[in-house]
Amino acid sequence: MYILIAGGGKVGRTLTHELIKMRHEVTLIEQSANRYRLLEEEFEHVVQHGDATELMVLERCGIQRAELVVAVTGDDEDNIVVCQVAREHYGVERV
Repeated sequence: MYILIAGGGKVGRTLTHELIKMRHEVTLIEQSANRYRLLEEEFEHVVQHGDATELMVLERCGIQRAELVVAVTGDDEDNIVVCQVAREHYGVERV
């Protein structure tokens, strides 16, 4: 299953780690450059730098083929936006 995760904090990092262990294909989007660098050292190509509320970033990360989108940023409004866009604009059924 292809899973897109917005937010690389404690929850996003842990979720990414567990899903990779379960052999899912995962892309983690992180907006903070400092946190992105740390996550990139740990997960390598799985992590993308950018703002998950931007359509260009979501498309670059493959939202068109995502079967599940998880938004766990530190901002509730951003999480709602990411989930609404995933469901309404890209037709992702599980958000």
